[in-house]
Amino acid sequence: MRSPSITRALPLVELGGLLLVAFLCLLFHLRLPGRLPSEADYRAVAERLQAEAQPGDAVLLFPWWTERARIFVPSTLPVYGYLGSDQDDLSAHPRVWVLGQPELPRSDEAGFLETFLRGRRAVGAPSRHGTLTLALYENGRHRPRRFTATEAYARARVYLEQPDGTRRDCPFDGKVHRCPGPAHLYVAPEWHEILYEPRRCLWMHAPGGKQRLVAELDGVPGGLGLRLEGGIIFEHAFPKDSRFSTTHLGVDDAANGARLLSLAIPPGLEGVQKAEVRLPEGAPHTVKVWVQADNADRRQVCLDVLAVEPEVGVQG
Repeated sequence: MRSPSITRALPLVELGGLLLVAFLCLLFHLRLPGRLPSEADYRAVAERLQAEAQPGDAVLLFPWWTERARIFVPSTLPVYGYLGSDQDDLSAHPRVWVLGQPELPRSDEAGFLETFLRGRRAVGAPSRHGTLTLALYENGRHRPRRFTATEAYARARVYLEQPDGTRRDCPFDGKVHRCPGPAHLYVAPEWHEILYEPRRCLWMHAPGGKQRLVAELDGVPGGLGLRLEGGIIFEHAFPKDSRFSTTHLGVDDAANGARLLSLAIPPGLEGVQKAEVRLPEGAPHTVKVWVQADNADRRQVCLDVLAVEPEVGVQG
């Protein structure tokens, strides 16, 4: 049983706690403007990028959530910043600019660099613009692209294919290959998010049942890595309800029907899934990229197929 004196003191203790929290919040907000960049700082960064960036470069934000920087980066440069982007290999880009705000609370620059620097080398000296830092790195994880389905989609032959081989064509209207049936049955490159990561990929929604949605592509060069990347977009990947079915993605050799690559994405499996095989040397290949799910509900697939060279590695 509490004594009367303790009971009388409790309101004062609670009031003291509230005042302490209020003071700390006020102190945080008073100090915060000094840690934030000015528009002049952003413009200085933009000027350096405009002067020194090369075709194929990319900008990585650190921390990933410092989104305001996007509106100042030259429009010719792709900008990466999403939960997990610190670990992205950014393999499409030979060089990466890191636009950082290391003075922000809990930015953990050391932890970021420990992850980011693997397979990368600094080029020149970083510059500082107010509270912003800008540093250029050679990306040893770069894998030059020699073919991408998202760029070649317009010349694809797209169709719905039954298990017995019968087909229904999906004519190209100048923008998309539109299939007979529901409005979501089409093939075209779009921007979608797969577990927080924005990706430009081919929208290929499974048609349902045993039939497959197929995009047949010519001109895939031999002697390179053939890579399949894809996943279920937005929140649709998360549910594990038994009503939903596994989504199957694959790439077949159109000449002989051999399975080259496959991915199985069961309900609840989030993120971009990847598979790769080396194509034999020789003439360019024709491949069949396909997707199938017995139950197509919430199986919104976005994928890409790439022919890529090995990692370039860090030079010197």
